[in-house]
Amino acid sequence: MLELLSLLQDGRSWPAAELADRLGVSSRTLRRDLDRLRDLGYPVSSSRGPGGHYRLVAGRALPPLLLTDEEAVATVVGLRLAAPADPTGAAEGALRKLGQVLPSRLRHRVQAVAASIEPGSRRTPVAADLRVLQTLGTAAHTHQDVRFRYEGKAGVVTRRRVEPYRLVQLSRGWYVLGWDRDRGAWRTFRLDRISELSVPGTTFTPRALPESSVPFPSGTGAPSVGEQGIVRFSAPLAVVSERLVAEVGYLEAVDEDTCRYVTVPDSWEWLAVAIATVGVPYIVEGPPELVAQSRRLAERIAAAAGG
Repeated sequence: MLELLSLLQDGRSWPAAELADRLGVSSRTLRRDLDRLRDLGYPVSSSRGPGGHYRLVAGRALPPLLLTDEEAVATVVGLRLAAPADPTGAAEGALRKLGQVLPSRLRHRVQAVAASIEPGSRRTPVAADLRVLQTLGTAAHTHQDVRFRYEGKAGVVTRRRVEPYRLVQLSRGWYVLGWDRDRGAWRTFRLDRISELSVPGTTFTPRALPESSVPFPSGTGAPSVGEQGIVRFSAPLAVVSERLVAEVGYLEAVDEDTCRYVTVPDSWEWLAVAIATVGVPYIVEGPPELVAQSRRLAERIAAAAGG
């Protein structure tokens, strides 16, 4: 019956004979399984006769969903990223329901991934190996060391022993933040550069995160520890908060007429564009990289507008 449902979900109309042949069952068994799908709430339409066809159509209610283990993990990841931007709470509700109906063999794995993800910027689609994502998420949640082969930006390959803390999604992709045991420092690693990942089973006591910012590896275009973008807007906090989504960082009132935005973005260029689109006068208080990027942006806009 599950194979039957998989075939019907491709959206096409299936001749009864072809469908029975693909499944290797009799026409009687086919009709029985189709009736079972209807009883579960799947709206299967049919046309009778020798040339009869079957097709799964849209219904009025959502029927039970059948997900593979990989699909369940992917669903949790997507809902976890959507939840912070969903004012209705529907994403959080879906996460709770999914957690309640998952089989025990999968529930803890999925909950670990959901708990370990720290949503960052959602500006561009990113790709990640779900197996790596799931393994690191589970290890971070259960405080287990990991070992992996890592290829740096220059192509240098090293072996790493890491205490994973959080998975972070930024515009350039997925990163894992953790304590590098051999280097004695916080590091972040791009998931698409990780291979031969293993979890030996040893555990660690979580360390306190640095008070400044998440440390990004050099060469990613991301700010390093301590580099904060600081912008003062000449407008009340209530006005700016309606126009600027502070995904990373915070807005604070300076007085009744001005407010300050402090953030650690993954790209100075993106931040220069974001603050310019708020539509109120502002001053870049630092760092020099953001000042320089803002000037380059102003020059490009001026040139595009004919000087």
